[in-house]
Amino acid sequence: MGMAVGAGAAKPNINVTPFIDILLVLLIIFMVITPLKPTRFKALVPNEPPPSNEPIKPNPLTLVVTIDKDLKLKLNQDDVGSVNDPSLLSKKLSDTFQERRAQHAYEPGKETRVDLPEEERIAKAVFVKAPKSLPYGEVVKVIDAIKGAGGNPIGLQIDDLPQ
Repeated sequence: MGMAVGAGAAKPNINVTPFIDILLVLLIIFMVITPLKPTRFKALVPNEPPPSNEPIKPNPLTLVVTIDKDLKLKLNQDDVGSVNDPSLLSKKLSDTFQERRAQHAYEPGKETRVDLPEEERIAKAVFVKAPKSLPYGEVVKVIDAIKGAGGNPIGLQIDDLPQ
C-alpha cells in the first residue's frame, strides 16, 4: 500500500523574479552610465612638415642588392657580377660584414644590447630589389648567395624598377 515515488512529489519550479529584479537594476545602471561615456574621440593630427629641398640621406648601413633586367647585380651602386655567378657578391658581402665586425657597426637599437653575442648585433640586413618580370628562381640564386655570405634578415623589394 505504498505510494508511487513520483505521484505526490513536488515538481521543481524556478522562481525567475529575483533574476528579473537583477536585470532591471543592471538596465538602470547602464542607462545612467551611458551618457557619461565620451561621445567622440579627439585625434591630434600633426601639421604637415615644411617642404625641404634636402634629399633624404640613406642609412650608411643599408645594403641593397639590385638585379637588373639583364641579370646584372649591383650592391648599392657597385657592380658585383651577375645572377649566374654571384660569387663576387658573396665575397663583397662577406668583406663588408667583416669590416662591420671590426668597426663594431651594430644594428640600430642593438648598440647597448650586451645580452646578445656580438655576431647577432652586427648590421647584416640586406634588401634584394628586382623587377616583377624576373623569374623567382633567379632571385632565389641571389638570396642563397646573400645567406651564404651571412646576410640576415633578407628583405625583398619589387617597386620602382622598370619591367
